[in-house]
Amino acid sequence: GETEKKEMGEEEKSGDQGKRGEEVDAGALFVLKSKGTWWHCGFHLTTSIVAPALLSLPYAFKFLGWAAGISCLVGGAAVTFYSYTLLSLTLQHHASHGHRYLRFRDMAHHILGPKWGRYYVGPIQMAVCYGVVIANALLGGQCLKAMYLIPSFHSLRHINFFSLLLCLLYSASSAAASIFIGTTSNGPEKDYTILGDHETKVFGIFNAMAIIATTYGNGIIPEIQATLAAPVKGKMVKGLCMCYTVVIMTFFTVAISGYWAFGNKANGLIFTNFLNPETNHYLVPTWFIFLINLFTVLQLSAVAVVYLQPINDILESLFSDPTKKEFSIRNVIPRLVARSFFVVVATVFAAMLPFFGDINSLLGAFGFMPLDFVLPVVFFNLTFKPSKKSFIFWINTMIAVVFSSLGVIAMVAAVRQIVIDANTYKLFADV
Repeated sequence: GETEKKEMGEEEKSGDQGKRGEEVDAGALFVLKSKGTWWHCGFHLTTSIVAPALLSLPYAFKFLGWAAGISCLVGGAAVTFYSYTLLSLTLQHHASHGHRYLRFRDMAHHILGPKWGRYYVGPIQMAVCYGVVIANALLGGQCLKAMYLIPSFHSLRHINFFSLLLCLLYSASSAAASIFIGTTSNGPEKDYTILGDHETKVFGIFNAMAIIATTYGNGIIPEIQATLAAPVKGKMVKGLCMCYTVVIMTFFTVAISGYWAFGNKANGLIFTNFLNPETNHYLVPTWFIFLINLFTVLQLSAVAVVYLQPINDILESLFSDPTKKEFSIRNVIPRLVARSFFVVVATVFAAMLPFFGDINSLLGAFGFMPLDFVLPVVFFNLTFKPSKKSFIFWINTMIAVVFSSLGVIAMVAAVRQIVIDANTYKLFADV
């Protein structure tokens, strides 16, 4: 964590570790802390990717059907694994030349230019992180209360280990429940036809892709890589391999079992399918429902804490004094006030906007597609300048073009869906 002052606009020279002469930035000092091992980084990655958003995968399959659904899921895994690896290599390359970037916006600032960092990447990343926190407040209700006291990204490693276990638990439970209901006679009839008129079907496809992008989305790779102790080489890729092992185990089991059991009746949150709408009884034992929701709520709070970190990082740079101790009164009071304020605002937003499934696909289109699909390949091409004849140059350019256009279309699809749903919802509705 001996990082020099790096504010968004005014970083003239980006420093090495060890230029003690420059002022230290409280955000990097107190929040990011470069001390982690590759498995800590694996826990952080897993918590930020394998989040309860995966419970809406069967719902995305409902718009895509079997073949397209599985192809999108495989494609999403392949492209994000690829682009996260490129992002990591790009960060490593700059670090080996003495510029260790700790934040996404610093990276954009240096590779694309200052305006990109300040007006594009910074705001989008904040919107994404905050959107995730709001979505989690919506699902996890009050469990954020105890959460904003956790000081730094690095200190989350123990929590994120449990979070990893939790996501395996609720994914396994969700799959087990789906298979149990799907094999018993009291489950719904299985119908896999894609519903709706032509327009609805077309928009549905883009909505589903945005949901899948959100599920794979991360948006905080540089911040996670910043928690690694130097030398960084190869650690991120190990962490990613660990993370994607969990991704394949969870995403595919939940998506396939849920869609298999409920077909085109799959809901935005698969748990709601476990209730029989006609008799109002659960199709699985009540204690099971209690446990599966408990696992999810517990993991939601871990995810929310991870995504609050980039926001905390900015708050610390604004309000904390890096020359005082991390837990001195001078730093604790502003930290408590600022963080509580952010959590309260997130909770109010969550209470106001009931149709968060749609806002989630908007987030995917507006935030995760540029941050996780487009920017990493652009950064890579600009940093390593592969020859225009090379395979990697073209595959990167193709990914950037395809996902930029997908993002734009998906944004339209998401806004259309919000408008449709807004007609049937009131603000602060109790859903």
